Amino acid sequence: MNDHIMNKSKRWMHLNARPLDLERFRYHFENGSKEAVIEALEAYQNEDGGFGHGLEADCFNPNSAPIQTWVATEILWEIKMIEPDCSIVKGILKYLASGADFDGITWSNTVPSNNQYPRAYWWTHNPQENQQENYNPTVALAGFGLMCSKKTDEFYQKCANLVTSAIEALLHTDTCDEMHTLACFVRMTEYCRYANITDLYDIEYIEQVLREKILACITQDTSTWSTGYVCKPSQFIRSKESVYYETLKEIAEFECGFIKESQQEDGTWSINWDWLGYEEEFHIAKNWWRADVIIKNLLYLNAIENS
Repeated sequence: MNDHIMNKSKRWMHLNARPLDLERFRYHFENGSKEAVIEALEAYQNEDGGFGHGLEADCFNPNSAPIQTWVATEILWEIKMIEPDCSIVKGILKYLASGADFDGITWSNTVPSNNQYPRAYWWTHNPQENQQENYNPTVALAGFGLMCSKKTDEFYQKCANLVTSAIEALLHTDTCDEMHTLACFVRMTEYCRYANITDLYDIEYIEQVLREKILACITQDTSTWSTGYVCKPSQFIRSKESVYYETLKEIAEFECGFIKESQQEDGTWSINWDWLGYEEEFHIAKNWWRADVIIKNLLYLNAIENS
């Protein structure tokens, strides 16, 4: 990655990013600290241990929600701060184990209180539509629970049961083929590998199933990448060490070129979606997303081109 790309994004981040994303940027590219990221992340955590307050930038709901809490787990994984004794991790496990926003099968993808706050239309809670089983973000949260709790804990067994049910759905239905859900399955398997959890399922077989589904899911028509909300390799892989890299190598390397060519003059990348409402708040959210995309694109370039 050349310095020009980094410097343009660096300037934008220091002028525009919210504190959490600036600390993430500093950690990855300016010798910042994990502790500073954690301190900024804690501002989004509620007393029940869950996360809200627009951490997932498409919903301004301050109340705890599984999808907002999932974003917190993604950031913790990003900076490899996943020690069970970490207070922020303990809070997440408390929230997930409490039964809040859990219907006995999955943690809810949307929550009723979303409807009281500015949001993208897809985070509107509709009880009839939301009755279908949705393993986004449940399977990733269950994997996080497995990684961070003890095998003797009741919550560990709850998470093990959730993962088993999710794998059944992955293997025998097409309800898990959507890109965000597949990404949650990928993360779950990464958590299990990290924690050396090998007794729940045949991890290599599941990775082969995911490999085939991921290949089918990625938008092969790259002419649509600039204008559409599409599925790209970076949805699933963040480095050459990924078990999916060799399968996706050609298009993964193409994405590096795409990222470099599509950076805008101000150092950001375009946000190719719309809330279809709450236009003023969406302008704020777009800036939050620009910062997140900058971090992920620069990390991807470093990992694929320089590793």
